[in-house]
Amino acid sequence: MQLSVVILAAGKGTRMRSDKPKVLHEIANTPILEHIVRAAHALDPFETVVTYGHGGEQVKQRLSHIDGLKWAEQKEQLGTGHAVQQALPQLAKSDICLVVVGDIPLIQTETLAKLVTASNGDKLAVLSVVLDNPTGYGRIVKNDKGEVTAIVEEKDTNAEQKLITEINTGVMAIPGKHLEDWLAQLDNNNAQDEYYLTDLIEIAHKAGFKITAAQASCEAEVSGINNKLQLATLEREFQLKQAEALMLEGATLADPSRIDIRGSLSIGRDVEIDVNCVFIGDVTLGDGVKISSNCVIENSSIGSNTVIKANSVLENSSTGESCDIGPFARLRPGTQLANRAKIGNFVETKKAIIGEGSKVNHLSYIGDAEIGQAVNIGAGTITCNYDGVNKFKTTIGDGAFIGTNSSLVAPIEIGENATIGAGSTVSKSAPGAQLTISRAKQKSIEGWQRPVKKK
Repeated sequence: MQLSVVILAAGKGTRMRSDKPKVLHEIANTPILEHIVRAAHALDPFETVVTYGHGGEQVKQRLSHIDGLKWAEQKEQLGTGHAVQQALPQLAKSDICLVVVGDIPLIQTETLAKLVTASNGDKLAVLSVVLDNPTGYGRIVKNDKGEVTAIVEEKDTNAEQKLITEINTGVMAIPGKHLEDWLAQLDNNNAQDEYYLTDLIEIAHKAGFKITAAQASCEAEVSGINNKLQLATLEREFQLKQAEALMLEGATLADPSRIDIRGSLSIGRDVEIDVNCVFIGDVTLGDGVKISSNCVIENSSIGSNTVIKANSVLENSSTGESCDIGPFARLRPGTQLANRAKIGNFVETKKAIIGEGSKVNHLSYIGDAEIGQAVNIGAGTITCNYDGVNKFKTTIGDGAFIGTNSSLVAPIEIGENATIGAGSTVSKSAPGAQLTISRAKQKSIEGWQRPVKKK
């Protein structure tokens, strides 16, 4: 059965109080609209048309990485029915047209599939949800057979209808062969002078067509966003769902309400994550990984049994097994740690390959470097990789010992088992198995007087 999708994304979002179009505000680093598009695309529709209005060029540019989208401009905001009318020229004849509002980022593919199945191409199907407090929402009115006969707005409900807790969400599956005809029958004879898509219920009912409802799993799934408070509320709802999924996969979370997953997080067995950790992009955690509080990990792969201590940041990096990182470590793009490597407190690395069992324990910067196995980098060591224009590489052989507060001026090679004396500035390659030292000769000046303040 051929399916078309129309997503209504032309709203101004005035209450967001932002220059950014409402549908581009983000849940988990992903635009609201993209969440909806991806949920719909999982149904494998024949086509997807997005209606746009305010900030349309921004919207199209932001979603340009998604193939197959068609765009229809709604120049005037004349209601949901009018928005679908603007999409008609882009739509091919299909069995079902699924219309989704553009501000419900938590909508699930399974729910949309249930709605499409309810329509089956011969019925008008509306997506509903049951609320404890339905005040303010249009009620779904049904007959004794469970068929929908009307959607009654709050202001028009009688005493009996006010007791109905099943409400309309604005999402519909419409038989494709009747779409154009039914839309043509919409009028704007209402207080807002707008064309309402919900009026299709009355049109279809009068024409003798059956109208059915499919229910969403929960209120959050179909909750719209009109302001920053609602945006934040759905962000936490989204994150809690991801935390629950992680725990069902076996992860131990210190507090499920204090984790943010802004991408894809894959885990092995016996993973432990403390509070306030943020995962961005594609992150993989091997078996037995332990992550302490306040860490940020982006597009990185962490090997089994690695420990990441508090307040560490990893970006586009990878580790082997049983590494020890942090606290307060920063691994920048291109960092690769072999098994049992250690990156200690206040150490920054960038495009650095750290060999098996090597240690950079304290207060160091290692950039554009390749470090062999069992190397010890003393506290305060830096690789001087930048001359103000170009970057240069430092290579350190297996078993080398770099003394505290050394400056290695690249390009430079330190041989295997070499020792660099503490406080050295080394600007020429150092041979293996030898001590290299470069510092001023120490002397004491007898009779020297410390300066005093002038009176």
